[in-house]
Amino acid sequence: MPKIAYFGPSGTFTEMALAQLEAAGTFDAPAERLPASSPPATLAMVRDGLAAAAVVPIESTVEGGVVPTLDALALGDRLQIVAETELDVQFTILGRSGIESLDQIRSIRAYPIAVGQVRMWLEEHCPDAEIQSASSNAGAAEDVANGLADAAVSTALAGARLGLSTLAEGVADVQGARTRFVLVTAPTRIPERTGGDRSSAVLEPRNTPGSLVGVLSEFATRGIDLIRIESRPIRTDPGTYRFFVDCIGHIDDPLVAEAFRALHRKSKVRFLGSWPVANPGGPPPPSEGDAAVWIERLRQGDREL
Repeated sequence: MPKIAYFGPSGTFTEMALAQLEAAGTFDAPAERLPASSPPATLAMVRDGLAAAAVVPIESTVEGGVVPTLDALALGDRLQIVAETELDVQFTILGRSGIESLDQIRSIRAYPIAVGQVRMWLEEHCPDAEIQSASSNAGAAEDVANGLADAAVSTALAGARLGLSTLAEGVADVQGARTRFVLVTAPTRIPERTGGDRSSAVLEPRNTPGSLVGVLSEFATRGIDLIRIESRPIRTDPGTYRFFVDCIGHIDDPLVAEAFRALHRKSKVRFLGSWPVANPGGPPPPSEGDAAVWIERLRQGDREL
């Protein structure tokens, strides 16, 4: 039975994502689920050998990258993403005993990333409530169960587990919002190319004029579709940044491999992996077949070229 860490406690969307990966046969089931208090703590369990893999949120279609996850992947011993899944994210407002309607709420606990996805809804329906930070979506529900707040922005699973009342369901500022979750392991053999893959890396270009353009051009000149780029400050060196980039394609695609070889010459690169995408989209890397044939014909002295 594999030990899989997840951003907990029990009842988070991350646990739901773990269950979805398990049901898809991504790893041997059943798994022993190990909750952790934060994305960095979840990944630390893999680094410390306490878990074979970890499931953490990495990107929201509303709020963008999940900063604690990104920073934890960029620092410490290298880890590798081997799979992903996506969830539609809508929240449930859970109330403590005695709170029967939204207008009774004076304090509401929520994970900061969740707040960003329901802020307008809260302003409309709970205008007098003080929004307080919680450690996770399920942690917000636990705070309510412990009497620390009137209500929580959480999940139906957490409410059922803790016996809290449901005050509202399907809460979201943007309908159709989704969050992407990744399965992370210690460095291992890269999953086989499927033709519907994503590759990801952390880049630290030299702090010189044009260096970022030069790095990104390695993708552009090869027709490789960059589907995400996000910057984070390097805290130990003010004014400098690292860049998280995702592209369509697999390291076994010749042009993707060629791009990463060029990046290695220009920038500090932490490769985060190549893996099948949960929701394919965008143009795949172009084939270099014609160019390879042309080069071989040149080698052979083809007079018709």
